[in-house]
Amino acid sequence: MEVPEVNEVEALLERLGEDELIGRVKSFVRMNEGLEAKRGEDFIAVSILGFLEGILTVLRERYPEDGEVKALYERVRTRREELDEQFRKPGIPLFEE
Repeated sequence: MEVPEVNEVEALLERLGEDELIGRVKSFVRMNEGLEAKRGEDFIAVSILGFLEGILTVLRERYPEDGEVKALYERVRTRREELDEQFRKPGIPLFEE
C-alpha cells in the first residue's frame, strides 16, 4: 500500500534528526501492511495518516518555526479528514418537512 505522505514525513524526520521516529513510522506502516484485504485500502490510509498527523503534531511543538513541518501537517490533516469522511455514518433525519 502506498501512502505518499509516509515518504515525505520520513524525509522530514531525517532532516530533523528524529531517527527514532523514523523507526516508529516504518514499524506502524509495516504493522498495517496486509490489512488492506480485510479493512480496505482507504481505511488503512486513514489509519496511517492519523498516525502521521500525531507525529507531526509533536513536531509542530518541537519545531514551531519550521514552515515545512506546518505545511506537511496541514496537508496530512486535510487528506486524512477527506478520507475519514467516507467512513462516517450519515445523519438520520429526525424530522422531515
